[in-house]
Amino acid sequence: MAWRNSGRVKVLNRRSSRMAVMAAAVLAVCSFAAVTMAQLEMDFYSKTCPNVEEIVRREMEEILRVAPTLAGPLLRLHFHDCFVRGCDASVLIDSTAGNVAEKDAKPNLTLRGFGAVQRVKDKLNAACPATVSCADVLALMARDAVVLANGPSWPVSLGRRDGRLSIANDTNQLPPPTANFTQLSQMFAAKGLDAKDLVVLSGGHTLGTAHCALFSDRLYNFTGLVNDGDVDPALDAAYMAKLKAKCRSLSDNTTLSEMDPGSFLTFDASYYRLVAKRRGIFHSDSALLTDPVTRAYVERQATGHFADDFFRDFADSMVKMSTIDVLTGAQGEIRNKCYAINI
Repeated sequence: MAWRNSGRVKVLNRRSSRMAVMAAAVLAVCSFAAVTMAQLEMDFYSKTCPNVEEIVRREMEEILRVAPTLAGPLLRLHFHDCFVRGCDASVLIDSTAGNVAEKDAKPNLTLRGFGAVQRVKDKLNAACPATVSCADVLALMARDAVVLANGPSWPVSLGRRDGRLSIANDTNQLPPPTANFTQLSQMFAAKGLDAKDLVVLSGGHTLGTAHCALFSDRLYNFTGLVNDGDVDPALDAAYMAKLKAKCRSLSDNTTLSEMDPGSFLTFDASYYRLVAKRRGIFHSDSALLTDPVTRAYVERQATGHFADDFFRDFADSMVKMSTIDVLTGAQGEIRNKCYAINI
């Protein structure tokens, strides 16, 4: 009995040590985030480009008037930027003969909105030459995309600088749509984001569409049996039939499906009702039901009575995400063209 107790103590000590290390890591990330927030300022361009937000909003209104389906992609572009090398606009850089950039990595091949970002950057360059970074442009455009889709607004602190590196292999930091909850929570934690941020930011899937190739493994060949019955049991059967009617095979790389059917152009909380009914389109959506914290959030929002809370939470999480590992001061540069580093 004494031996068993001793072993139990050792196990507990090891667990305590691991928890202490994890706590220290989270504290370090949070401390860095606090310093980053202090370096960004709401009025950063008050003297050098005082109308920056007005210019961005005006252009965004015109962009979404002509192409309303770009709201989701522009939000996604900001997310994919911040999770790789921080919010430094590295996702916008083109590949060169000697380097494959992030935008040409597999997770980013379906990204859209690059031309819209450069359009806004050109307008800003005309008003305030070589002043506003592409990273700040993208942060403002993502916020305005949500607002113009009837979603919440949030304050965007400014002063980000643009990175000079963009490496395709770095996109392994992006949470894939096939991830389970453990993988998702670890990848979010690495960026200083917690389980609540995970479930809240997933709500961004209320906007936009997804290519069949990103979820068709749930419809066909789920476990490798290669037959029509080899499907993901976590997906509602009726919804699966509708998805199969659109996505005819595993090799379909062109067909799009609305992530929030019937509401994909409007930012709202209806995404959570879908997830609660096992109709989340990605593995990562279904994974939110496998953890008690995120499941409780999904089920609460699924009632339809707490959308205001979701809007506030989304705004808070976007503020956190938009400050991940930003470059400030003399770091990086202010790119003239968002798709190429300055020479």
